[in-house]
Order: sequence, then structure tokens, then C-alpha cells
Amino acid sequence: MEGTSHTKVSLAEKFDLFSERGAPRLVARYNGNEVRLARVEGEYHWHCHPESDELFLVVEGELDMEFRDRIEHLAQGDLIVVPRGVEHRPCARSGEAKLLVMDADGTPNTGDAATAFIPLEI
Repeated sequence: MEGTSHTKVSLAEKFDLFSERGAPRLVARYNGNEVRLARVEGEYHWHCHPESDELFLVVEGELDMEFRDRIEHLAQGDLIVVPRGVEHRPCARSGEAKLLVMDADGTPNTGDAATAFIPLEI
């Protein structure tokens, strides 16, 4: 993925390259961070990332970001930053949602390296 800093990335084209849900794809890197795309549907499991914050941007669809004390509803174009160490559960209950997720390099999407899906570069 070296050399992508000067190359435009079309999110629509990248989303067209995969259909698997819950398996993020790596589309760019910057300053020790990864920009990932994910297709999600249904409820994910409760987890947290103790070492870094996590940004979610809804590209298409809707997402409920559940926290232990509340639910934040995100529509297309909305984003939320989940602070490090905060338990959360992304839920796409109204059909598929397409997300752009930004994490520190190597952050496991499940919160646990043993069960994480290593994002494929596309």
C-alpha cells in the first residue's frame, strides 16, 4: 500500500470490490493510522479498544452505535469517535451499512487480536 498518499481513492469503487460483511478492507494509511472500509449488517459484539480511539463514518445506510449507557443513531454522512477503552457495539438493524473506519495501525477490529479479522488491502 506504499505510495497511496498521492493517489485518489474512490470509496464507491472500493466498496464494489467486496461483498463480505464484517471483514474490513484497508484502503489507505496515514500517520500510523489505517483507513478501512467495512460492510456490516445486524449486531456486532460488545468490545473495546484499550489502546486507541476509533472513528466510524457512515458512507451509506444507518448504524446504531450502542454504548452501555445510551445509543447513538448515525445516518448516512454522520460520524462518531469512540474513545479508547469505551465498550461499544455497532448495529446495522435496517439492512446493510457501508462504513469508513479509522483505527491506529494494527488495531484489531474485534478488540482482541486472537479473534480479529486482519483487514485485507484493496
